[in-house]
Amino acid sequence: MILSRPDFIAFAITFKLAGITTLILLFLGTPLAWWLSRTQWRFKFLFEGVVALPLVLPPTVLGFYLLVTLGPNGPIGGLFDLLGMQPPTFTFTGLVIGSVLYSLPFVVQPLQDAFTAIGNRSLEVAATLRASPIDRFLTVAIPLARPGFLTATVLGFAHTVGEFGVVLMIGGNIPGKTQVLSIIIYDHVEMLEYRHAHWLSGGLLLLSFFMLITVYALNRRFRVVQM
Repeated sequence: MILSRPDFIAFAITFKLAGITTLILLFLGTPLAWWLSRTQWRFKFLFEGVVALPLVLPPTVLGFYLLVTLGPNGPIGGLFDLLGMQPPTFTFTGLVIGSVLYSLPFVVQPLQDAFTAIGNRSLEVAATLRASPIDRFLTVAIPLARPGFLTATVLGFAHTVGEFGVVLMIGGNIPGKTQVLSIIIYDHVEMLEYRHAHWLSGGLLLLSFFMLITVYALNRRFRVVQM
């Protein structure tokens, strides 16, 4: 058999992590992106800088500070410990926390761009029809921002699947628990098991390429329909 049982378990953990992370990011990132696209506050660039920080910050740096913060001696991990709960480090929960923070700009920025592109005209028309702010958001902004939601979903999912440094620092390399595909590929290379590494790496390469061309194709279709 080309792939071993640990390979399939790592595959399941990875896609479970990516799915949960993407859902959380869409839930949290949508109102944040909407606010960033609409606010006129002159200091909003501070929030945009924080959101974009993972784009330039080395993953191991973010992972290290998460490890310190969420560990038993950290402020958040220590609180877990006082409450008799296990600190999030080296757990699947820790992987989710790290992945949400590291993939945040890949979801928020496409959504912000999509909301900004809507402009004010459609929202103003809805307002003249006595639509409340929440109605305008749900029935006008979100449908018009569909390409942004598609891009954000795919990029957030794909980026989480490909994470290495953050998940290694915060979750370690525990088989069946925190060992994701990127880490097990590294393990195969270290043990000179190139055949396993080729199959896993090639599968991720094809999956990533398929997701990207799907996004480009659907976004092009949306643009044609809106013209």
